[in-house]
Amino acid sequence: MSAVLVLIDHHDGVLSKGSLELLTKARELGEVSAVFCGAGIEVARPALAEYGAATVFVVEGDATDRHPVAPTVGVLAALVEAHAPAVVLVVATIEGREVAGRLAVRLGSGVITDAVGIDADLVCDQQVFGGSTLVRSRVKRGTPVIAVRPNSWPAAPSPSTPAEVTVQPAPAASDVLATVVERVREAAGDRPDLADATIVVSGGRGLGNAEGFGLVEALADRLGAAVGASRAVTDAGWYPHAAQVGQTGRTVSPSLYVAVGISGAIQHRAGMQTSKTIVVVNKDREAPLFELADFGIVGDAHTVIPALLAELDRLST
Repeated sequence: MSAVLVLIDHHDGVLSKGSLELLTKARELGEVSAVFCGAGIEVARPALAEYGAATVFVVEGDATDRHPVAPTVGVLAALVEAHAPAVVLVVATIEGREVAGRLAVRLGSGVITDAVGIDADLVCDQQVFGGSTLVRSRVKRGTPVIAVRPNSWPAAPSPSTPAEVTVQPAPAASDVLATVVERVREAAGDRPDLADATIVVSGGRGLGNAEGFGLVEALADRLGAAVGASRAVTDAGWYPHAAQVGQTGRTVSPSLYVAVGISGAIQHRAGMQTSKTIVVVNKDREAPLFELADFGIVGDAHTVIPALLAELDRLST
């Protein structure tokens, strides 16, 4: 069985949801070899075992933390040369896409980004043209490097007892020209992270003003959801840009996406159209987002959302 090399995305050893999904898919494609860079392996070991890693390559030293991207690419390139895996998988975060692109160039291989599906023969489902078109792509040269969009399939455990192999990197001088001098992590709020959330409630210009966004927050809190926003909302200063969903913002693919007062420009659709179930609330029955909706409510958000909150209260008593 061919090896599948999986770069683990984590924070101090806590694996991201995207990493758990990659490990799940990797088990279908071959024998899972996880690559763990940075601090926190003690924290990560139980999750790596729970989700089926056969081998864990633990990268020693702090080069991958102290220097952005390039040392990680060097580690992966060396592992590909030494072990000839069938494919390299990374989570399609901002950093993950850069790793994928640099690695493909270094290997002389093809790369696929923002994959939302991978067949057994490594043919990928991929969204292009701002998410308006779904194509099936395949790397034809070298070791395929595939960056996978989070929430593309569910994570499922399959316990294993992985072998652990220590890797001692020797970064090239060109890989350490830039040094990270400080990392600032935003304080986590009570709501789920937008990229990993199972439920997302997003608001748009149809809410009228920044105060109207309180309806979105109230519904999100009732559902245990993350809060998203359209570009028009963030550009207007009603909500932070970090919450923007769309082609120039965050890409989400939750089990449930609730769009409140969002018309559905193609740029927004590109960031959420792979959501499993889409609910749209908009007073304009011609709003383009209704074309994607599994359930649509034509009505003013200021009337519909309070009624929905009241019904949720009734059902919870």
